[in-house]
Amino acid sequence: MKYSYYPGCTLRTKAKKLDDYARASALALDIELEEIENWQCCGGVYPLGSDEIATKLSSVRALNEAKEKGQDLVTMCSACHHVIKRVNDDMKYVEDIRIRANNYMQLEEPYAGETTVIHFLEVLRDRVGFDELKKKVVNPLQGKKIGAYYGCLLLRPGKIMEFDNPENPTIMEDFIRAIGGEPVIYPYRNECCGGYISLKEKELSGSMCEKIMDSAEGFGAEMLITACPLCMYNLNSNGNGKLPVYYFTELLAEALGVKEEVTSL
Repeated sequence: MKYSYYPGCTLRTKAKKLDDYARASALALDIELEEIENWQCCGGVYPLGSDEIATKLSSVRALNEAKEKGQDLVTMCSACHHVIKRVNDDMKYVEDIRIRANNYMQLEEPYAGETTVIHFLEVLRDRVGFDELKKKVVNPLQGKKIGAYYGCLLLRPGKIMEFDNPENPTIMEDFIRAIGGEPVIYPYRNECCGGYISLKEKELSGSMCEKIMDSAEGFGAEMLITACPLCMYNLNSNGNGKLPVYYFTELLAEALGVKEEVTSL
């Protein structure tokens, strides 16, 4: 399986582990992630202004490059996935945005939302299959009670993201089972951590993080996993250290027996 891959800025700096463990795990699963050339920052936040075009163009460039290669575009970071998938929806369904973006881009062939945007978790679920993933596990995480923290960006808006049920998601719990762990279902797993207000409203963001941590701990979780670098930062900074937080790719690499290859680099 070969995909175009958009890593994004944070996976080059603070969230390098999310990227490194993903690449090692992909190789173990015979998945080729072909990093697109000359990618640019997605902006990190989807622009809500209906007349905002310029900040969407980097996403369009990435989407068009995947289209030209005839590949689906895989993302890893929740924020990048959110922005790029919503921009792709704009290019497919909003004529004004599509026309103006293409006028800016001056592509050989106009882009009209042809690329399929898929998160790496969806690759594991829909392309590899969790039953097949389970067969590849050499170091099952038995006895580990793991809470999945979805946050906001993977799930909402549900009709555009189409990642999972925004109110009762299951993909990360099914992933935890596939790698041998025990998923812990807790009420705040798909609530916002306050990441985007963590600098300006630290007290409020801290309260939101504490509720998530208390909820997970109260239902028996020993750790949390996430796909979002901002959630990782915020939970670690403002969650009072009640539970360790890991990128889902780190646990995947551990289960597949390739974690040491990454940590030894």
